[in-house]
Amino acid sequence: MNNMLVVPSSQIANREITQHLGLVRGNTIRARHIGKDILASLRNLVGGEIHEYTKLMAESREQAIDRMIDEAKSLGADAIIDVRFTTSMVAQSAAEILVFGTAVKLAPEVKG
Repeated sequence: MNNMLVVPSSQIANREITQHLGLVRGNTIRARHIGKDILASLRNLVGGEIHEYTKLMAESREQAIDRMIDEAKSLGADAIIDVRFTTSMVAQSAAEILVFGTAVKLAPEVKG
């Protein structure tokens, strides 16, 4: 179970950031599958979403996030703020998904 807070903003509502631990990142590089390329080529002829690539990118993002969270946990972080994604081509048929943010420690949550 993942209980790490991961947010795109620089603050977390109702929580105080007590320490910035530094940059954390996670990435994955995925190559396209030739069989899926054939299906995608056919879909290009008639138009519409290429579901095979949508699924591949979603899985890649989740893997990159998991790797970023693992790095933050190794630093003792409670949360990751300012999270951003970037994608780049590294070869003709391969793309990198990179996610990065700032690992932080939070003050204890006030109950009541």
